[in-house]
Amino acid sequence: MTQENQVTLEKIAALSKRRGFVYPTSDIYGGLTSSYDYGPLGTELLRNIRNLWWRDMVTCREDMVGIDSQILLHPETWVASGHVTAFNDPLVEDKVTHKRYRADHLIEQWLEKHPLDEKVVVEGMTLADIADFIEKYKVKTVDGNDVFPPKAFNIMFQTAIGVVEGEKMPVYLRGETAQGIFTNFANILNSTRVQLPFGVGQIGKSFRNEITTGQFVFRTLEFEQAEIEYFFDPEATDWQVLFKDWQDQMWRFIHETIGIREDKLRWRRHSDQERSFYSKETYDLEYEFPFGFKELWGIAYRTDYDLQRHVDHSGKDLRYRDPQLPTRTFIPHVIEPAVGVNRILMMALCDAYWEDTDNNRIVMKFKPNMAPYKAAVFPLVKNKPEIVGKARDVFHMLARRMGTNWDDRGNIGKRYFYQDEIGTPFCVTVDYQTLEDDTVTVRERDSMQQERVPIAELTAKLMQVIES
Repeated sequence: MTQENQVTLEKIAALSKRRGFVYPTSDIYGGLTSSYDYGPLGTELLRNIRNLWWRDMVTCREDMVGIDSQILLHPETWVASGHVTAFNDPLVEDKVTHKRYRADHLIEQWLEKHPLDEKVVVEGMTLADIADFIEKYKVKTVDGNDVFPPKAFNIMFQTAIGVVEGEKMPVYLRGETAQGIFTNFANILNSTRVQLPFGVGQIGKSFRNEITTGQFVFRTLEFEQAEIEYFFDPEATDWQVLFKDWQDQMWRFIHETIGIREDKLRWRRHSDQERSFYSKETYDLEYEFPFGFKELWGIAYRTDYDLQRHVDHSGKDLRYRDPQLPTRTFIPHVIEPAVGVNRILMMALCDAYWEDTDNNRIVMKFKPNMAPYKAAVFPLVKNKPEIVGKARDVFHMLARRMGTNWDDRGNIGKRYFYQDEIGTPFCVTVDYQTLEDDTVTVRERDSMQQERVPIAELTAKLMQVIES
């Protein structure tokens, strides 16, 4: 059997729309830049990612709790965090078309077509560095035009609450979920029995007025984050050991829990120029997308920067009292692993895509626990009430334990290939023999092998594979 992972961004986007993973948002009106909706299968895949992340990162750890903060926070939150003044991307504008581009991405694209002898590190370039590079090498836009000098563009979305014009209060759609954790730090301490070191996890929507478009759901205006703020006493805990522990957990989640190939993953350390000024260390876990290795999951040692900033701006006491030395109080330090759920989905789609040329089929080889549907149930024929009724019984039995799809359209071969293309690990066919001995045919996605399984053993047999 010849199977190749010949994935391109165009193939993934086409399959996603054709099979209901991802749609361009507002498609009937021509779409909206960098915005997508998730169809029936994409919704299930996102839910699987969220549930697995929450299970591994929060539920199964005794040192973790969860939170769900608001999208709209008090605007001073973003002043304190620095987002209002410093959450910027470098922007350039085409002198002819007036299209806007993210300057560092424009340079990266230029370098792909015009490689230089010396190594150029684009990450961490200042506005002055970018301006000098564009001028020195005469970098032009994709339309072949010159650009105006680069400037800082704040990517926070601003809106307002209130109904009376002139009395509206300006607020921001959150640019990250982390700040809701920091502003609730005292509440978490006072309402739970957590002690350092401990972490707080959150999954939720964030918004960024991105300049760059394209690359499918990799970079969008609205996206979902899964973030952890792990608080610790810097005098009692070695941050480097803690940092490495979280890196190992991140790698295990991506490779072992959701089944991504290790040869597609790598760590990249941020340079001193690229790393945020308040961070002592930052790494990105990168995946090799069709357009190259790009950030999937970042981890940073943010020291006590965020909590201290909120102390300074709010005037509230966010210190931690050492239970062993009650007279000692301090601002905890924090390590932050933060990942985009949508990027995990895109990575999963790219990694699962396989072309089986011998059998003329596309197979989405999701690990079973990630597949939108774990099983599909087929009645062999539609005109036999006994077979259809038995198949419905099997469907409802499985659906109580796992995502299950009902499919009675067309011939069995076409049903199999449809389920292969959406990644369903097992197809269960109820046929004439089922009426005689209460067994069904179970067909496995990747090998296409079939076996007869008693209905009484079916759920346990499938769950054993799904949970392995």
